[in-house]
Amino acid sequence: MVAFDVLAAVRETDAYANLLLPTRIERARLSPADAALATELTYGTLRLLGRYDAIIALAAGRDVAAIDPPVLDVLRLGAHQLLATRVPTHAAVNESVALARRVASSAAGFVNAVLRTVSRREAADWLEMIAGEAGSADAALAAVHSHPVWVIRALRAALEREDRGDELVALLEADNASPRVNLAALPGLAADPAVLGEPDRYAPTGLTAAAPSDVVAANAGRVRVQDEGSQLAALALSRVAPVRPGERWLDVCAGPGGKTALLAAEALAGGATLDANEVVPARAELVRKAVAPVPLEVAVHVGDGRDLDPAAFGADGGFDRILLDAPCTGLGALRRRPEARWRKSPTDVAELTELQGELADAAFAALAPGGVLAYVTCSPHTAETHGSLGRALARWGDSAEAIDTAAVVQGLAEHPLDLAGDGRTVQLWPHRHGTDAMFIALVRKR
Repeated sequence: MVAFDVLAAVRETDAYANLLLPTRIERARLSPADAALATELTYGTLRLLGRYDAIIALAAGRDVAAIDPPVLDVLRLGAHQLLATRVPTHAAVNESVALARRVASSAAGFVNAVLRTVSRREAADWLEMIAGEAGSADAALAAVHSHPVWVIRALRAALEREDRGDELVALLEADNASPRVNLAALPGLAADPAVLGEPDRYAPTGLTAAAPSDVVAANAGRVRVQDEGSQLAALALSRVAPVRPGERWLDVCAGPGGKTALLAAEALAGGATLDANEVVPARAELVRKAVAPVPLEVAVHVGDGRDLDPAAFGADGGFDRILLDAPCTGLGALRRRPEARWRKSPTDVAELTELQGELADAAFAALAPGGVLAYVTCSPHTAETHGSLGRALARWGDSAEAIDTAAVVQGLAEHPLDLAGDGRTVQLWPHRHGTDAMFIALVRKR
């Protein structure tokens, strides 16, 4: 019932599964085994929603739009159990029918019939069928790999920009795989990653552990859950050049604060100061909690990053380093936030790129001469990466100098990264690097 409730909340109220699920698990007092099953059912179903809808449509003989949404959620959960888990067929069908009786009693027979039909074929056979029913090659990819067609095309364009278009299927498969839990050990405050667990391949602050929640709990905020790519994005700014004591740093769009905490630890070690800004008050409070374990006074401001005034932060001459982790479609984190693929649409991109440009202009204007801006997105969409950045560089003209970001990131990484492009930017990938698809670009103000 926990997985069903989370799916319903995601559908009805645009809830975020990664925020809601832990609360529902705790409230239901699930055992570790039941909590693991609820997690797999929730995330697995959300990731493969498009695939299951295509299969259910064939099994039911009707478009899923004609099925009541709560009943459709029951069918999706049942299909996931039948086709992607080791739950016995009779248990998956019987539990789904029992759930249907609770949410829409009249649909129990329908749910039983559809899931019995689904159970009669292997997953590979269903994939072949839904691919055959698709009207185009992209529609077949979308159905089989459970990504909207527009996302398929955006990801292909981003890979082809690197002459890596043949990696598309590997990327789609990586988006649908359960990611490992990455941890960040705040430098100078937590033990060495090699002491805490297995060091990550690239981020010098990163690690994985057999029991990550235990490691986090034992280190009082000095070790936190954070994707390795997110760590590399923050470290690219803090380690682009040696820190001069007294430098002023700013995190423009700081919520929820993971990168801010890492920057705070780096600023503390180098004798710099750090301010943070976040437009949403609730997210600003998350930033305050994130930086609390760092013994550095980090002022967290609530305001629109497009209205930056360095003097209001006490930095009359501007900031020496600014991180702009710009709002984006989030297509780079579909492994961890699978519902994002179903929420965004192509029309969102134009609005977001306009916002990214306005934020970038404000951040660049707030830099001191010689200061460095890190433009970061958790999206590989070319309009949000090279498009937004390229237009900003054109507006800034000779006052901006693109830094060899690839050299910076390679220089701080523990092992060489397989990167493509001209070096001015870095695009990370789930299938190639095991990270979220973070885009990183460093720009210096002349």
